[in-house]
Amino acid sequence: MNYKRIVRQLINEIIDDAHTPIMKYYAFDWDDNLMYMPTKIYLKDNNGKSVGMSTEDFAEYRTLIGNEDFNYEGNTIVGFDEDPFRDFRVTGDKKFLEYAMKAPTGPAWPDFIEAINNGSIFSIVTARGHTPSILKQGVYNLIKKNMHGLDSNKLAKNLLKYRNLADEDKLTKDQLIRAYLDMCRFYPVSFGEGSATNPEQAKIEAMEEFVDYVKLTSRNLQTKAMMKNKISNYFTPFIGFSDDDVRNVDSMKKHFDKKEDNILKTYLTAGGKKKQY
Repeated sequence: MNYKRIVRQLINEIIDDAHTPIMKYYAFDWDDNLMYMPTKIYLKDNNGKSVGMSTEDFAEYRTLIGNEDFNYEGNTIVGFDEDPFRDFRVTGDKKFLEYAMKAPTGPAWPDFIEAINNGSIFSIVTARGHTPSILKQGVYNLIKKNMHGLDSNKLAKNLLKYRNLADEDKLTKDQLIRAYLDMCRFYPVSFGEGSATNPEQAKIEAMEEFVDYVKLTSRNLQTKAMMKNKISNYFTPFIGFSDDDVRNVDSMKKHFDKKEDNILKTYLTAGGKKKQY
């Protein structure tokens, strides 16, 4: 099965029921935005003991760690433990897949349901450093198990409406879902040499890449629609990006607001509530 050709054809056929291009795209931070994962960052107290900190608390304390001592759950934190992000990197790939199937959902989860069930293209932009294919596998597992409102049947039905493949390329539901996820993008920005301590710039760079991909995809959609006489004017795509860390959201907004052709809308989900930033 030539999945690259299938993905190209899927992109060229994403036309909605009203015969206008789908121009809404999504970008999601993972932790405390899509899911409340139990993964811990490991810090060191003044007695040399390793202390685990949740990702939600890390968003609050991360500028203090290593710069000044502070109290955290009865411990005096003096800095990072050795390899503090070990469960957020490749060494924690297995745990990520396990935790994703158990974790409670976060404030952006309804948007995730909307994106996936409608077959919309999305990206995951996270400070985690897992193997990118592991993030994709985690999402695939959630879809296949129809977790928390995700509906593999709705997704497959919508994808079938979008495609116009030759008879010999009939796909199973599973093949459709995998081809769809190949169209989406997964950016664990501390994968490899990236830093999870200060991910703002890395997230901006990942978003720049996703924006370029969205613009190219949208042009392909509109060209296809125009050729079929299904639209009479062009539609401007936009991306909704949500993150629970105000520093990430603020940096992202300031960066993209400087652009004349900005298509990014930013949303803050700190405290478990989503609001436009």
